[in-house]
Amino acid sequence: MLENPKGFAIWITGLPASGKSVLTAALVKRLSERGVQSVVLESDALRKMFSRESRYDDKDREYFYGSIAFIGKVLTDHGVAVIFDATANKRAYRDRARREILQFLEVYVDTPLEVSVQRDPKGIYRKALSGEATHVPGLQVEYEAPLKPDAVVHGDRENPEDASRRVVEVLETRGWLTPHSDL
Repeated sequence: MLENPKGFAIWITGLPASGKSVLTAALVKRLSERGVQSVVLESDALRKMFSRESRYDDKDREYFYGSIAFIGKVLTDHGVAVIFDATANKRAYRDRARREILQFLEVYVDTPLEVSVQRDPKGIYRKALSGEATHVPGLQVEYEAPLKPDAVVHGDRENPEDASRRVVEVLETRGWLTPHSDL
């Protein structure tokens, strides 16, 4: 195993429609401007590859999040910067990745449920409220917010560019990125 200290992982977690993908896009751009190419492991896209008919129950989620944590570990061990754009409604899913990945950062996108329900770009909450979906975090299953996230972003009132800057500052503080001035 390479255990290259240049590889790191950032798990962006929060309720569905909290702003995870918007923060991810801003973070990818900011890292790219710094010369750091990253790989985004986006749960919706990966779920389609792993299972054509996801059940979204605990067993399905445990397998899925364990699988993407393994992919993240392999990538980071080879010096790749990885961003997980994934709700991972249970702390145990994210904690598993933290245990397996040498340089791991958990970013919590803290957005009130009411705001996330109003946004609902993928119709997840609409499906839950109509009975079409039965395992939506925040409504039908619990979302366990991180107890000690490495960074907190307020998705209902914080600019994604500013939030991505703060996340990069945490990476610099940890020594995973060389400090850089935005002149």
